[in-house]
Amino acid sequence: MKALLSRGPGPPESLELTEVPEPRPGPGEVRIAVAACAINYPDALIIEDRYQVRPDRPFAPGAEVSGVVDSIGEGAGLQVGDRVIAMPGFGGLAGKLVLPAHQCVPIPDQTPLDEAAALLMTYGTALYGLNWRGGLRAGERLLVLGAAGGVGLAAVEVGKALRAEVIAAASTPEKAALALQAGADRTLIYPRGPFDREGKRALSSLIKDACPEGLDVVFDPVGGDYAEAALRSLRQEGRLLVVGFTAGIPRMPLNLVLLKSCQVVGVAWGAVAREQPALFAEVAAEVVRLHMEGRIRPRITERIALDQAPAAIARLAARTAVGKSVVMF
Repeated sequence: MKALLSRGPGPPESLELTEVPEPRPGPGEVRIAVAACAINYPDALIIEDRYQVRPDRPFAPGAEVSGVVDSIGEGAGLQVGDRVIAMPGFGGLAGKLVLPAHQCVPIPDQTPLDEAAALLMTYGTALYGLNWRGGLRAGERLLVLGAAGGVGLAAVEVGKALRAEVIAAASTPEKAALALQAGADRTLIYPRGPFDREGKRALSSLIKDACPEGLDVVFDPVGGDYAEAALRSLRQEGRLLVVGFTAGIPRMPLNLVLLKSCQVVGVAWGAVAREQPALFAEVAAEVVRLHMEGRIRPRITERIALDQAPAAIARLAARTAVGKSVVMF
């Protein structure tokens, strides 16, 4: 089978498309014939050894997949022919993948496999963050940073599904327009960083002026200087959800947390998938339900072949990607 392998730390162009043997499932495991694999920002980190998980090499990146079970180990609990989605963290950019059965989420027959591949990581992160970690309530005001990226667009849709008022922040008018299409109530266009001292002040004023009523929740997959600016715009007892660091790891004055009685909350959805199978299944089932009801839908902007995956990963790393890229097998 074909696989896109990382043989040493390096950029996306260092990935090697090659033939590898098909894996075999052991007890409690299933093998998935991969139909589609969505591209995510962690794919760019994991191949450069900058992610919290460091697989033994060689390995294929690819954090979330859809496909059909084609082989099962003893006691797996699934059947050959079952349609499933999974979030392995890596390994998805290969023709077949072996996983513990409990990490696989069944999907209805009518669910398109390209959309299914783009559900678990971004929408799971958004729903787990906004609902389970952030306690977002109907009528609250939510700011989504990086709102045109995969997880940002998911947070916009999930925020609306939870009946919040959603302000989508992005770096260009084109990206802001995409967030509006996803259901945002209004948008905010911010400049690209990094920023000097005056630039940080201007960014903070920009967010405050756009959200003069104050924010109840900030969903932040961007980090960098944007995190502190968003923190300053929180209402009393607001919540800043720390999701990722595409603009770098921020340094924030903790006196603001005290003065606002606010919370800075980590959203480690990948750790839930690895360590809390019952909670993972609960959140994943809710994601599938929202998709079936038409309340969320991945904005797939390109469907590409396996050999085009390095370029898609590079666009994510450069923060030029819009919407979701999905590799089709």
